[in-house]
Amino acid sequence: MVAKEDIYDIVIVGAGVSGTALLYVLSHYTNVEKILLIEKNKDVALVNSDKKSNSQTLHFGDIETNYSLEKAKAVNRAASMVENYLLRYDRDCAIYSQYHKMVLAVGEEQVKTLKERIEIFKAVFPELRLIGRQEIEEIEPNVLIGRETQEEIAALFTPKGYAVDFHALSQSFLDRSVAQNATKKIDVLMEKKVSKIAKEGNLFCLQMGEKSVFARTVAVEAGAHSLLFAKSLGYGQHYALLCVAGSFYFAPEVLRGKVYAVQLKKLPFAAIHGDPEVHNCAKTRFGPTAKVIPLLERHNYATLGEYFQTAGLRFSAFLSFAKILSDPFFLRYIVKNFIYDLPWIGKQLFIQEVKKIVPSIQLKDLEFAKGYGGIRPQIVNLKTQKLEMGEAKIIGENILFNITPSPGASTCLQNAFEDTETLISYLGEDYQFNKQQFWEDLGILSLT
Repeated sequence: MVAKEDIYDIVIVGAGVSGTALLYVLSHYTNVEKILLIEKNKDVALVNSDKKSNSQTLHFGDIETNYSLEKAKAVNRAASMVENYLLRYDRDCAIYSQYHKMVLAVGEEQVKTLKERIEIFKAVFPELRLIGRQEIEEIEPNVLIGRETQEEIAALFTPKGYAVDFHALSQSFLDRSVAQNATKKIDVLMEKKVSKIAKEGNLFCLQMGEKSVFARTVAVEAGAHSLLFAKSLGYGQHYALLCVAGSFYFAPEVLRGKVYAVQLKKLPFAAIHGDPEVHNCAKTRFGPTAKVIPLLERHNYATLGEYFQTAGLRFSAFLSFAKILSDPFFLRYIVKNFIYDLPWIGKQLFIQEVKKIVPSIQLKDLEFAKGYGGIRPQIVNLKTQKLEMGEAKIIGENILFNITPSPGASTCLQNAFEDTETLISYLGEDYQFNKQQFWEDLGILSLT
Protein backbone atom coordinates (compact mmCIF):
# COMPACT_ATOMS: atom_id res chain seq x y z
CA MET A 1 0.00 0.00 0.00
CA VAL A 2 1.48 3.35 -1.09
CA ALA A 3 1.03 6.21 1.36
CA LYS A 4 -0.93 9.15 -0.04
CA GLU A 5 1.88 11.60 0.75
CA ASP A 6 4.25 9.53 -1.42
CA ILE A 7 2.09 9.85 -4.55
CA TYR A 8 2.66 12.65 -7.04
CA ASP A 9 -0.22 14.11 -8.99
CA ILE A 10 1.94 14.36 -12.11
CA VAL A 11 5.38 13.03 -13.00
CA ILE A 12 7.16 14.45 -16.03
CA VAL A 13 9.87 12.29 -17.61
CA GLY A 14 12.45 14.35 -19.48
CA ALA A 15 13.83 17.83 -18.71
CA GLY A 16 14.40 19.13 -22.21
CA VAL A 17 12.64 22.26 -23.39
CA SER A 18 9.31 20.38 -23.74
CA GLY A 19 9.42 18.84 -20.27
CA THR A 20 10.48 22.03 -18.51
CA ALA A 21 7.89 24.07 -20.44
CA LEU A 22 5.22 21.67 -19.21
CA LEU A 23 6.51 21.99 -15.65
CA TYR A 24 6.37 25.79 -15.97
CA VAL A 25 2.75 25.79 -17.19
CA LEU A 26 1.62 23.29 -14.55
CA SER A 27 3.36 25.14 -11.71
CA HIS A 28 2.09 28.60 -12.67
CA TYR A 29 -1.37 28.09 -14.15
CA THR A 30 -2.91 25.07 -12.40
CA ASN A 31 -3.76 24.09 -8.84
CA VAL A 32 -1.83 20.83 -9.11
CA GLU A 33 0.19 20.66 -5.90
CA LYS A 34 2.58 17.69 -6.24
CA ILE A 35 4.72 17.51 -9.38
CA LEU A 36 7.97 15.66 -10.04
CA LEU A 37 10.37 16.21 -12.94
CA ILE A 38 12.82 13.37 -13.68
CA GLU A 39 15.91 13.76 -15.88
CA LYS A 40 18.52 11.09 -16.58
CA ASN A 41 21.33 13.62 -17.21
CA LYS A 42 23.08 15.89 -14.73
CA ASP A 43 21.42 19.03 -16.09
CA VAL A 44 18.40 20.10 -18.10
CA ALA A 45 18.38 20.12 -21.91
CA LEU A 46 21.58 18.19 -22.64
CA VAL A 47 20.15 16.17 -25.56
CA ASN A 48 18.24 17.76 -28.45
CA SER A 49 17.52 21.00 -26.55
CA ASP A 50 21.21 21.69 -26.04
CA LYS A 51 22.44 24.70 -28.04
CA LYS A 52 24.89 22.43 -29.89
CA SER A 53 22.17 19.98 -30.91
CA ASN A 54 19.69 22.12 -32.83
CA SER A 55 19.56 24.96 -35.32
CA GLN A 56 18.92 27.55 -32.55
CA THR A 57 15.95 28.83 -34.56
CA LEU A 58 12.64 30.09 -33.27
CA HIS A 59 10.43 29.03 -36.19
CA PHE A 60 7.41 31.21 -36.97
CA GLY A 61 6.54 29.70 -40.36
CA ASP A 62 7.12 32.90 -42.30
CA ILE A 63 10.26 31.89 -44.21
CA GLU A 64 9.93 28.10 -43.94
CA THR A 65 8.84 27.49 -47.53
CA ASN A 66 7.82 23.87 -46.86
CA TYR A 67 5.03 25.05 -44.54
CA SER A 68 1.47 25.34 -45.76
CA LEU A 69 -0.49 28.42 -44.74
CA GLU A 70 -2.39 26.47 -42.09
CA LYS A 71 0.79 25.03 -40.59
CA ALA A 72 2.44 28.46 -40.67
CA LYS A 73 -0.50 29.94 -38.76
CA ALA A 74 -0.25 27.22 -36.11
CA VAL A 75 3.53 27.50 -35.75
CA ASN A 76 3.33 31.31 -35.64
CA ARG A 77 0.82 31.17 -32.81
CA ALA A 78 2.96 28.67 -30.88
CA ALA A 79 6.30 30.42 -31.45
CA SER A 80 4.78 33.74 -30.43
CA MET A 81 4.19 32.27 -26.96
CA VAL A 82 7.92 31.60 -26.66
CA GLU A 83 8.72 35.04 -28.07
CA ASN A 84 6.46 36.72 -25.51
CA TYR A 85 8.00 34.66 -22.69
CA LEU A 86 11.47 35.80 -23.76
CA LEU A 87 10.47 39.44 -24.05
CA ARG A 88 8.79 39.28 -20.64
CA TYR A 89 11.49 37.47 -18.67
CA ASP A 90 14.80 37.79 -20.57
CA ARG A 91 15.27 41.51 -20.93
CA ASP A 92 19.05 41.12 -20.74
CA CYS A 93 19.01 38.78 -23.79
CA ALA A 94 20.83 36.02 -21.94
CA ILE A 95 18.70 33.38 -23.67
CA TYR A 96 18.31 34.77 -27.19
CA SER A 97 19.68 37.06 -29.87
CA GLN A 98 17.47 39.01 -32.23
CA TYR A 99 18.23 39.72 -35.89
CA HIS A 100 16.61 39.81 -39.32
CA LYS A 101 16.02 36.75 -41.46
CA MET A 102 15.27 35.95 -45.09
CA VAL A 103 14.66 33.06 -47.46
CA LEU A 104 16.74 33.46 -50.61
CA ALA A 105 15.44 32.54 -54.07
CA VAL A 106 17.90 32.06 -56.92
CA GLY A 107 16.70 31.53 -60.47
CA GLU A 108 13.40 32.14 -62.22
CA GLU A 109 11.52 29.19 -60.70
CA GLN A 110 12.43 29.94 -57.08
CA VAL A 111 11.73 33.66 -57.49
CA LYS A 112 8.29 32.82 -58.89
CA THR A 113 7.66 30.59 -55.86
CA LEU A 114 8.40 33.46 -53.45
CA LYS A 115 6.26 35.95 -55.40
CA GLU A 116 3.31 33.58 -55.19
CA ARG A 117 3.99 32.85 -51.54
CA ILE A 118 4.09 36.46 -50.36
CA GLU A 119 0.62 37.08 -51.76
CA ILE A 120 -0.76 34.24 -49.64
CA PHE A 121 1.27 34.75 -46.46
CA LYS A 122 1.44 38.55 -46.06
CA ALA A 123 -1.91 38.67 -44.25
CA VAL A 124 -0.54 36.38 -41.52
CA PHE A 125 2.93 37.96 -41.45
CA PRO A 126 2.54 41.72 -42.07
CA GLU A 127 6.26 42.38 -41.57
CA LEU A 128 7.20 39.90 -44.32
CA ARG A 129 8.03 41.48 -47.68
CA LEU A 130 9.62 40.59 -51.00
CA ILE A 131 12.94 42.33 -51.66
CA GLY A 132 15.19 42.46 -54.72
CA ARG A 133 18.90 42.47 -55.49
CA GLN A 134 19.66 46.01 -54.32
CA GLU A 135 18.02 45.64 -50.92
CA ILE A 136 19.48 42.17 -50.40
CA GLU A 137 22.93 43.67 -51.00
CA GLU A 138 22.30 46.40 -48.42
CA ILE A 139 21.11 43.94 -45.78
CA GLU A 140 23.41 40.96 -46.50
CA PRO A 141 26.27 42.10 -48.79
CA ASN A 142 28.03 38.72 -48.78
CA VAL A 143 24.99 37.12 -50.39
CA LEU A 144 25.71 39.17 -53.54
CA ILE A 145 29.53 39.27 -53.62
CA GLY A 146 30.75 36.86 -56.29
CA ARG A 147 27.28 36.16 -57.67
CA GLU A 148 26.54 36.41 -61.42
CA THR A 149 24.96 39.80 -62.14
CA GLN A 150 22.47 38.34 -64.62
CA GLU A 151 21.27 35.74 -62.11
CA GLU A 152 17.67 36.40 -61.05
CA ILE A 153 17.44 36.72 -57.28
CA ALA A 154 14.90 37.75 -54.66
CA ALA A 155 14.16 37.13 -50.99
CA LEU A 156 11.33 37.13 -48.50
CA PHE A 157 12.60 39.33 -45.66
CA THR A 158 11.45 40.08 -42.15
CA PRO A 159 13.18 42.00 -39.35
CA LYS A 160 11.64 39.56 -36.84
CA GLY A 161 14.11 36.76 -36.21
CA TYR A 162 15.40 35.04 -33.07
CA ALA A 163 18.25 32.70 -32.28
CA VAL A 164 17.43 30.91 -29.03
CA ASP A 165 19.61 29.00 -26.61
CA PHE A 166 17.02 26.34 -25.77
CA HIS A 167 19.19 24.99 -22.96
CA ALA A 168 19.06 28.39 -21.27
CA LEU A 169 15.32 28.62 -21.97
CA SER A 170 14.82 25.22 -20.32
CA GLN A 171 16.78 26.38 -17.28
CA SER A 172 14.61 29.50 -17.09
CA PHE A 173 11.44 27.38 -17.16
CA LEU A 174 12.84 25.17 -14.40
CA ASP A 175 13.99 28.05 -12.19
CA ARG A 176 10.61 29.78 -12.39
CA SER A 177 8.83 26.52 -11.64
CA VAL A 178 10.92 25.64 -8.59
CA ALA A 179 10.29 29.16 -7.28
CA GLN A 180 6.68 28.02 -6.72
CA ASN A 181 7.84 25.61 -4.00
CA ALA A 182 6.57 27.96 -1.30
CA THR A 183 2.98 26.99 -2.16
CA LYS A 184 3.42 23.70 -4.04
CA LYS A 185 5.61 20.62 -3.94
CA ILE A 186 7.78 20.86 -7.08
CA ASP A 187 10.48 18.19 -6.94
CA VAL A 188 13.31 17.58 -9.41
CA LEU A 189 15.40 14.41 -9.72
CA MET A 190 18.54 14.74 -11.85
CA GLU A 191 20.76 11.87 -12.95
CA LYS A 192 17.90 9.41 -12.46
CA LYS A 193 17.10 7.27 -15.50
CA VAL A 194 13.61 5.83 -15.66
CA SER A 195 14.08 2.18 -16.63
CA LYS A 196 10.44 1.15 -16.52
CA ILE A 197 6.95 2.60 -16.23
CA ALA A 198 4.31 0.14 -15.03
CA LYS A 199 0.63 0.43 -14.15
CA GLU A 200 -0.17 -0.68 -10.60
CA GLY A 201 -3.89 -0.35 -9.97
CA ASN A 202 -4.84 3.30 -10.44
CA LEU A 203 -1.23 4.47 -10.17
CA PHE A 204 1.91 4.43 -12.26
CA CYS A 205 5.14 3.11 -10.80
CA LEU A 206 8.29 4.63 -12.30
CA GLN A 207 11.43 2.64 -11.58
CA MET A 208 14.88 4.25 -11.43
CA GLY A 209 17.33 1.58 -10.32
CA GLU A 210 16.52 0.81 -6.69
CA LYS A 211 14.30 3.87 -6.37
CA SER A 212 10.63 3.99 -7.38
CA VAL A 213 8.07 6.79 -7.39
CA PHE A 214 4.31 6.71 -7.88
CA ALA A 215 2.07 9.04 -9.82
CA ARG A 216 -1.58 9.47 -10.68
CA THR A 217 -0.69 10.75 -14.14
CA VAL A 218 2.49 10.78 -16.25
CA ALA A 219 3.79 12.89 -19.12
CA VAL A 220 6.70 11.37 -21.03
CA GLU A 221 8.56 14.25 -22.71
CA ALA A 222 11.65 12.29 -23.68
CA GLY A 223 11.97 12.89 -27.42
CA ALA A 224 12.69 9.72 -29.37
CA HIS A 225 12.64 7.70 -26.14
CA SER A 226 8.98 8.59 -25.68
CA LEU A 227 8.00 6.02 -28.29
CA LEU A 228 10.05 3.37 -26.50
CA PHE A 229 8.13 4.02 -23.26
CA ALA A 230 4.82 4.09 -25.13
CA LYS A 231 5.44 0.69 -26.69
CA SER A 232 6.43 -0.79 -23.33
CA LEU A 233 2.89 0.03 -22.17
CA GLY A 234 1.20 -1.20 -25.33
CA TYR A 235 0.72 2.12 -27.10
CA GLY A 236 1.95 3.28 -30.53
CA GLN A 237 2.59 -0.22 -31.84
CA HIS A 238 2.03 0.92 -35.45
CA TYR A 239 4.78 3.54 -35.22
CA ALA A 240 8.54 3.43 -35.76
CA LEU A 241 11.16 6.17 -36.01
CA LEU A 242 13.36 7.41 -38.82
CA CYS A 243 15.98 9.32 -36.83
CA VAL A 244 17.59 12.11 -38.84
CA ALA A 245 20.86 13.51 -37.53
CA GLY A 246 21.84 17.08 -38.36
CA SER A 247 25.42 18.36 -38.44
CA PHE A 248 26.82 21.86 -38.90
CA TYR A 249 29.79 23.76 -40.27
CA PHE A 250 31.30 26.97 -38.91
CA ALA A 251 32.60 29.96 -40.85
CA PRO A 252 33.81 33.43 -39.86
CA GLU A 253 31.25 36.23 -39.63
CA VAL A 254 29.78 36.33 -43.14
CA LEU A 255 26.08 36.90 -42.38
CA ARG A 256 24.38 39.54 -40.25
CA GLY A 257 21.17 37.53 -39.79
CA LYS A 258 19.58 34.24 -40.74
CA VAL A 259 19.49 33.34 -44.46
CA TYR A 260 17.56 30.27 -45.62
CA ALA A 261 17.67 28.51 -48.95
CA VAL A 262 14.33 27.62 -50.53
CA GLN A 263 13.07 24.31 -49.17
CA LEU A 264 12.95 21.21 -51.37
CA LYS A 265 9.30 20.25 -51.81
CA LYS A 266 9.61 16.50 -51.14
CA LEU A 267 11.70 16.79 -47.98
CA PRO A 268 10.84 18.37 -44.61
CA PHE A 269 14.45 18.95 -43.57
CA ALA A 270 16.32 19.74 -46.77
CA ALA A 271 17.16 23.43 -46.91
CA ILE A 272 20.31 24.62 -45.17
CA HIS A 273 20.64 28.06 -43.65
CA GLY A 274 23.35 30.27 -42.29
CA ASP A 275 23.08 32.45 -39.22
CA PRO A 276 25.17 33.97 -36.43
CA GLU A 277 25.73 31.85 -33.35
CA VAL A 278 23.25 32.75 -30.63
CA HIS A 279 25.93 33.97 -28.19
CA ASN A 280 28.70 34.79 -30.67
CA CYS A 281 27.82 36.83 -33.76
CA ALA A 282 31.45 36.66 -34.92
CA LYS A 283 30.83 33.05 -35.93
CA THR A 284 28.38 31.90 -38.62
CA ARG A 285 26.84 28.45 -38.48
CA PHE A 286 25.76 26.65 -41.68
CA GLY A 287 23.54 23.60 -41.79
CA PRO A 288 21.97 21.39 -40.78
CA THR A 289 22.82 18.39 -42.88
CA ALA A 290 20.48 15.41 -42.61
CA LYS A 291 21.57 11.79 -42.43
CA VAL A 292 19.62 8.79 -41.18
CA ILE A 293 21.20 6.95 -38.24
CA PRO A 294 19.93 4.09 -36.03
CA LEU A 295 20.29 5.96 -32.72
CA LEU A 296 17.74 7.59 -30.41
CA GLU A 297 20.36 10.16 -29.31
CA ARG A 298 23.17 11.65 -31.34
CA HIS A 299 26.68 10.52 -30.30
CA ASN A 300 25.15 8.08 -27.78
CA TYR A 301 25.81 4.62 -29.19
CA ALA A 302 24.22 2.99 -26.16
CA THR A 303 20.87 3.90 -27.75
CA LEU A 304 21.48 1.67 -30.78
CA GLY A 305 19.62 -1.29 -29.26
CA GLU A 306 16.85 0.99 -28.03
CA TYR A 307 16.38 2.32 -31.56
CA PHE A 308 15.63 -1.13 -32.91
CA GLN A 309 13.26 -1.73 -30.01
CA THR A 310 11.17 1.23 -31.17
CA ALA A 311 10.70 -0.40 -34.59
CA GLY A 312 10.55 -4.01 -33.52
CA LEU A 313 12.02 -6.73 -35.69
CA ARG A 314 8.85 -7.05 -37.71
CA PHE A 315 8.37 -7.47 -41.42
CA SER A 316 6.14 -4.36 -41.56
CA ALA A 317 8.96 -2.25 -40.14
CA PHE A 318 11.54 -3.49 -42.64
CA LEU A 319 9.05 -3.04 -45.47
CA SER A 320 8.21 0.54 -44.40
CA PHE A 321 11.85 1.62 -44.14
CA ALA A 322 12.68 -0.05 -47.46
CA LYS A 323 9.82 1.74 -49.19
CA ILE A 324 10.81 5.15 -47.81
CA LEU A 325 14.54 4.80 -48.40
CA SER A 326 14.20 3.29 -51.87
CA ASP A 327 12.69 6.48 -53.28
CA PRO A 328 15.49 7.61 -55.68
CA PHE A 329 15.10 11.28 -54.75
CA PHE A 330 15.19 10.55 -51.03
CA LEU A 331 18.02 8.01 -51.34
CA ARG A 332 20.28 10.40 -53.29
CA TYR A 333 19.68 13.08 -50.71
CA ILE A 334 20.46 10.77 -47.78
CA VAL A 335 23.68 9.47 -49.38
CA LYS A 336 24.89 12.98 -50.17
CA ASN A 337 24.18 14.16 -46.63
CA PHE A 338 26.03 11.18 -45.19
CA ILE A 339 29.11 12.24 -47.19
CA TYR A 340 28.89 15.77 -45.72
CA ASP A 341 30.09 14.38 -42.37
CA LEU A 342 33.15 12.63 -43.82
CA PRO A 343 36.62 14.20 -43.42
CA TRP A 344 37.91 16.34 -46.31
CA ILE A 345 35.47 15.15 -49.00
CA GLY A 346 32.51 16.23 -46.87
CA LYS A 347 33.64 19.85 -46.81
CA GLN A 348 34.42 19.75 -50.53
CA LEU A 349 30.83 18.76 -51.23
CA PHE A 350 29.08 20.85 -48.57
CA ILE A 351 30.69 24.10 -49.66
CA GLN A 352 28.65 23.91 -52.87
CA GLU A 353 25.50 24.25 -50.74
CA VAL A 354 26.98 27.12 -48.74
CA LYS A 355 27.93 28.94 -51.94
CA LYS A 356 24.24 29.11 -52.82
CA ILE A 357 23.96 31.52 -49.90
CA VAL A 358 27.47 33.05 -49.77
CA PRO A 359 29.07 32.63 -53.24
CA SER A 360 32.47 34.06 -52.25
CA ILE A 361 33.12 31.68 -49.33
CA GLN A 362 36.38 29.73 -49.53
CA LEU A 363 37.13 26.17 -48.49
CA LYS A 364 39.54 27.42 -45.82
CA ASP A 365 36.68 29.38 -44.23
CA LEU A 366 34.65 26.26 -43.43
CA GLU A 367 35.24 24.11 -40.36
CA PHE A 368 33.22 21.04 -39.42
CA ALA A 369 31.43 21.71 -36.11
CA LYS A 370 32.65 18.67 -34.20
CA GLY A 371 30.27 17.56 -31.46
CA TYR A 372 27.41 19.65 -32.81
CA GLY A 373 24.11 18.28 -34.08
CA GLY A 374 21.19 16.38 -32.66
CA ILE A 375 18.43 14.01 -33.71
CA ARG A 376 15.11 14.81 -35.35
CA PRO A 377 12.92 11.73 -34.88
CA GLN A 378 10.54 11.45 -37.84
CA ILE A 379 7.51 9.25 -37.28
CA VAL A 380 7.01 6.25 -39.60
CA ASN A 381 3.49 4.87 -39.79
CA LEU A 382 3.87 1.13 -40.28
CA LYS A 383 0.29 0.84 -41.54
CA THR A 384 0.60 3.41 -44.33
CA GLN A 385 4.38 2.87 -44.77
CA LYS A 386 4.84 6.65 -44.91
CA LEU A 387 6.54 9.40 -42.91
CA GLU A 388 4.22 11.47 -40.73
CA MET A 389 5.66 14.98 -40.51
CA GLY A 390 5.51 17.18 -37.45
CA GLU A 391 5.13 16.50 -33.75
CA ALA A 392 3.61 13.22 -32.62
CA LYS A 393 1.62 12.77 -29.45
CA ILE A 394 0.36 9.43 -28.16
CA ILE A 395 -2.47 9.59 -25.65
CA GLY A 396 -2.97 6.69 -23.25
CA GLU A 397 -4.99 6.04 -20.12
CA ASN A 398 -3.84 8.74 -17.66
CA ILE A 399 -0.52 8.95 -19.51
CA LEU A 400 0.76 10.78 -22.59
CA PHE A 401 3.89 10.51 -24.70
CA ASN A 402 5.32 13.46 -26.63
CA ILE A 403 7.69 12.90 -29.56
CA THR A 404 8.81 16.30 -30.76
CA PRO A 405 10.78 16.62 -34.00
CA SER A 406 11.32 20.08 -35.48
CA PRO A 407 9.84 22.57 -34.74
CA GLY A 408 9.19 21.07 -31.31
CA ALA A 409 11.35 23.59 -29.43
CA SER A 410 9.54 26.51 -31.09
CA THR A 411 6.16 25.03 -30.13
CA CYS A 412 7.14 23.93 -26.61
CA LEU A 413 4.67 26.20 -24.81
CA GLN A 414 1.83 25.28 -27.16
CA ASN A 415 2.60 21.60 -26.54
CA ALA A 416 2.72 22.33 -22.80
CA PHE A 417 -0.68 24.04 -23.02
CA GLU A 418 -2.22 21.02 -24.78
CA ASP A 419 -0.56 18.53 -22.42
CA THR A 420 -1.74 20.50 -19.40
CA GLU A 421 -5.31 20.34 -20.68
CA THR A 422 -5.00 16.56 -21.06
CA LEU A 423 -3.37 15.99 -17.67
CA ILE A 424 -5.92 18.13 -15.86
CA SER A 425 -8.71 16.11 -17.47
CA TYR A 426 -7.04 12.95 -16.13
CA LEU A 427 -6.90 14.29 -12.58
CA GLY A 428 -10.58 15.20 -12.35
CA GLU A 429 -12.91 18.09 -11.64
CA ASP A 430 -11.08 19.28 -8.52
CA TYR A 431 -8.20 20.49 -10.68
CA GLN A 432 -8.27 23.65 -12.77
CA PHE A 433 -6.16 25.18 -15.52
CA ASN A 434 -6.24 28.99 -15.56
CA LYS A 435 -6.14 29.39 -19.33
CA GLN A 436 -7.17 33.03 -19.23
CA GLN A 437 -4.13 33.95 -17.13
CA PHE A 438 -1.88 31.90 -19.40
CA TRP A 439 -3.19 33.78 -22.45
CA GLU A 440 -2.86 37.16 -20.76
CA ASP A 441 0.72 36.52 -19.64
CA LEU A 442 1.87 35.29 -23.05
CA GLY A 443 -0.13 37.66 -25.22
CA ILE A 444 -2.03 34.94 -27.06
CA LEU A 445 -5.32 36.83 -27.19
CA SER A 446 -3.73 39.40 -29.49
CA LEU A 447 -2.96 36.62 -32.00
CA THR A 448 -6.47 35.20 -32.32
